[in-house]
Amino acid sequence: MRSPALSRPRLRIGQIARSVLASQERAGAGMRGGRMSVAAYCIFCYRQIGTSSPATKKHVPWNYIRKIAKVTGSLMLGGFVFITYEVLSLKKLLQLDTQAINQEKLKSYVYVHTTSLNPSEYQEQFSTFDVEDHECALWLLLKRCRSEDKEVRLQAVQDLANNTHWHGYQYSTVAQTCDQRTAIGLARSKDIDLRFFLPPPLPRIKNDYLIGDELRSLLVSLPQTDLDPCVQYFTSLALRESSQILAAQRGGLWCFGGSGLPYCETLSKIPSETVELFCLQALVQHSKVSSHCDKIEAKGGLQLLQRIYQQRKDSAKIQRNIIRIIGNMALDERLHSSIVRAGWVSVLAEAMKSPHVIQSSHASRALANLDRDTVQEKYSDGVYILHPQYRSSQPIRADILFVHGLLGAAFKTWRQQDVDRRLDKKASEGEEDYTQCWPKTWLASDCPALRIISVEYDTHWSDWKAKCPVEAHRKSIAYRSNELLDKLRAAGIGDRPLVWVSHSMGGLLVKKMLVDASKNPEMDKIVNNTRGIIFYSVPHHGSQLAEYSINARYLIFPSVEVKELSKEHLCRNAVLPEKCYSLTFKITVQKFCCSFSDSPALKELNDDFLSFAKDKKFSVLSFAETLPTHIGSMIKLHVVPLESAKLGIGDLIPVDVNHLNICKPKKKDAFLYQRTLKFIQDVLAQELGD
Repeated sequence: MRSPALSRPRLRIGQIARSVLASQERAGAGMRGGRMSVAAYCIFCYRQIGTSSPATKKHVPWNYIRKIAKVTGSLMLGGFVFITYEVLSLKKLLQLDTQAINQEKLKSYVYVHTTSLNPSEYQEQFSTFDVEDHECALWLLLKRCRSEDKEVRLQAVQDLANNTHWHGYQYSTVAQTCDQRTAIGLARSKDIDLRFFLPPPLPRIKNDYLIGDELRSLLVSLPQTDLDPCVQYFTSLALRESSQILAAQRGGLWCFGGSGLPYCETLSKIPSETVELFCLQALVQHSKVSSHCDKIEAKGGLQLLQRIYQQRKDSAKIQRNIIRIIGNMALDERLHSSIVRAGWVSVLAEAMKSPHVIQSSHASRALANLDRDTVQEKYSDGVYILHPQYRSSQPIRADILFVHGLLGAAFKTWRQQDVDRRLDKKASEGEEDYTQCWPKTWLASDCPALRIISVEYDTHWSDWKAKCPVEAHRKSIAYRSNELLDKLRAAGIGDRPLVWVSHSMGGLLVKKMLVDASKNPEMDKIVNNTRGIIFYSVPHHGSQLAEYSINARYLIFPSVEVKELSKEHLCRNAVLPEKCYSLTFKITVQKFCCSFSDSPALKELNDDFLSFAKDKKFSVLSFAETLPTHIGSMIKLHVVPLESAKLGIGDLIPVDVNHLNICKPKKKDAFLYQRTLKFIQDVLAQELGD
């Protein structure tokens, strides 16, 4: 219980003392000891009053403090235990796989052959100060790419291309710092990342910029005198037709004239693409002349072609012609640096990835002509390498050369057989495995040690439907033979064992080339290294052709090389529809047919070939068609009868297909392909080994 005195108002010390003294005096106490007691009592009262607090202030007992300390301590201890428990639980749940971390870490490093990373090979040492190991590897590889040692240089490019774990900025570093040889080597590496290459530099284009004007200016600047007559003809034709179009674009109705496209249009459809095609076709012819390539480069032609290529991504034909021009210009090593500076390496590397065999093969040819580190051969216009298209450590043991026939091509002649989806549902289901060129896919996978080449020669000069007036002599077999032999020797044909594969009229051209090569000491290698020849329905003794029939024109064109070997007479074997009873019609159809049987030129060519082929002991395999070929809706005939397909040496195998499909296997396990593969493997058994 609190004392009542503590609840009273505080009194002053003087008043208390006076009241105490007064009470003592009235009591009569006068002793000294009493005074001392009064003084002690005053001091006691003073202390009591001094330590007393206001009525509103409460004392905090020590037991309260102890209770607070117990509660607070318990809470702190419990919280600490709880946090410790949660941390341990999370540690178990979030335990990291250090092995996986190490694997991810190792991806940022570059692995190269230790034998080629000897620091003593270089005068300049690389410092690891403030740089990670994989950064040192990048710069070391870039330095080694410039080494004078060819093996070191090639290995460095391969290491750069094979590593797929570079960071984004490292790709940019390589693109900005690598030299010309390195960029070309990377472009010819399989599955290369396009981030290794800088985008092509494209200048700003004015609003009123017309590509047609620039192309015409470029053509006009090229030499116009002392030209090949056909080059001059195509140039004048392109300038004439393009000038008519450009003039019409500026004011009204336009119309193609001369030997160009025979139709007129209105301003609602201005074919600017046609202008470019005319000019590009002419530039293709100019690019075959070395001195004209210098002029094209000096006049900014490489940059102009780059702009057209980028703007015409929707036109495969325009892009193909442009790459063809670049491939021709790349035959001159003096122009390589200009081609690289114009940004063509990145464009060609991208084109190599195209799913279309024509596009990728044109790019492959251009890059092969640019790559002087690993390619010694030069691939002229019309000579395409189907395998290997990339740099490879696989040594090349032998060559396979494909030669198409009339109206054929380097790629479409050797495609897989087309199947009617409505008739063959199983084949349509497997359409994903369809190959546009079976030598490039099937044969290359079965025989990777082979170099596979396909040649192309125009059965008509261009797609314009306009023929060069002086072209007739060029279509003779003799002219084509000499022209192709020069191109093939430049491509290294004859340096390795060789197997020829030909279709239709291409077989006659092969025989003519071998006969000519046997008479030319400079071409002896081609004959001596020939191991075997495959003929697909080759008319050794003549062929039945629909010479002028409109319905048959898409199949066989009456070219000079055919006419010079022919002797016209009635075609007795033409099969006409049963419902046709008109004798007049039958005679008319027969007048369009011709046979080359007993042709003196054919007999002479065949005798010359057999005379030395037997001495050389060539292995020969011939396939013959047994089914007629439909020509239009009215006629079907055996283009090459069985008797004409007999060469006189080697094996002859009849196949139940027509003339068009004799060289187009239906699938990889078909008899046509498997028998062809076995023949190649047999004649090249020594070179291919197991």
